[in-house]
Parts: sequence; C-alpha cells; structure tokens
Amino acid sequence: MGKWGYLGMLAFTVAGSFWLELALKVRVLQRIGRALQAIAPIALLFLIWDGLAIAHHDWSFDIHQILGIYGPFNIPLEEYGFFLVVPLAAIMTLEAVRRVKKDWLIGDES
Repeated sequence: MGKWGYLGMLAFTVAGSFWLELALKVRVLQRIGRALQAIAPIALLFLIWDGLAIAHHDWSFDIHQILGIYGPFNIPLEEYGFFLVVPLAAIMTLEAVRRVKKDWLIGDES
C-alpha cells in the first residue's frame, strides 16, 4: 500500500462506519458541532502528546506509510485525520446501537 497505508486505514474506518449515517440515520454528521465539542478537547490533548513525543524522539511515524505532509508540531496530516475520523466512527457506531436498541439512554439523556 506504500505511502497510502495510514490514509487507507482511515478510509477503511470511514467505509466501515460512515454508512450508518445513511442506513440507520444516526444523524451524527447533522449534529457535527456537538460531536466536535466532544472530540476537540481530547484530540487536542493527544495531539500535544504526539507533538511532544515526536520532539523528544520517543514516537515516530513510518515514512513509508504516510504521505509526508506535516502539520504543526511535525505531526503527519494522517494523524490529524485519525483524531477526527476514529472518534466520529465510534460515535456513529454508538448511535447505531442506540438506534437499534431504542430504549438505551446514555449521557445527558438518562
């Protein structure tokens, strides 16, 4: 898969869960602001952690598996995508289970 390895994993994650938005009408993307409010603070903490680990040479990314496009803190573009795509996929999966199990209340709804 070469340089597209990490991006391919993200695409696989999208394909594996984003169909729930249409098939089960989980409405996560319709409420993207709410999802981003939940995702952003944790993503920021993990991106800071990634940046520090990269700067201290405790963490690295296989240059053969990434596109080579870097954002702030020398973090690959795919890693930024990871912290958006994976939580969105998890939320969609959770909402799909809730859709199927109609009486399953969570969070501020219980």
